[in-house]
Amino acid sequence: MRLELCLRLYSNRKLLPFVLFTDEAAFTVTEQTTHVTRIDGLTTILLVLWKQNSSVVSLSVWCGMINDMLIGPVILDDRMVGHSDLDFLQYGLPVQLEDIPLAARIAMYFRHDGVPTHYTRLVMQHLSDIPKAVDRTRPPSYPDLIPLDVCLWGWMKCEVFRRKVDTREELLDHMMEFIARIK
Repeated sequence: MRLELCLRLYSNRKLLPFVLFTDEAAFTVTEQTTHVTRIDGLTTILLVLWKQNSSVVSLSVWCGMINDMLIGPVILDDRMVGHSDLDFLQYGLPVQLEDIPLAARIAMYFRHDGVPTHYTRLVMQHLSDIPKAVDRTRPPSYPDLIPLDVCLWGWMKCEVFRRKVDTREELLDHMMEFIARIK
């Protein structure tokens, strides 16, 4: 299935800059020990060893990406499932798209995250009303192919957790610093 989507995008490369990819990620902190190792003086590997702790700090974050523009982040009250996903699509997403020029929004294709919990009946009905929703009829087990999964979340987590995080506020501060640097 990934190959099919890759081939479709490869055959129509002009489409790619107009696809709005969206995704969410959870950032969870328990007690942590961090080790940074350099290999050949070029590559940095961040190894984080987690220990269970009674006080868990967690944050759910949504971002979007179209062409070379990062949209968000939006700090979510909870994971997007069912009604909360539909509410975000109807009310939160339009607010996030306000900074995108109208011509880009008109030409834009919407690629929703492929997590099965996003494919409730109400979400699917809403997506069917979006004329340029990409892959809205794919099965729930369809594999993700989202640049946010491939690049942003791993990079962000490495940078955010490079320093010790004890509170939700520190986690949010580290995250916003990272986003400000890459925007």
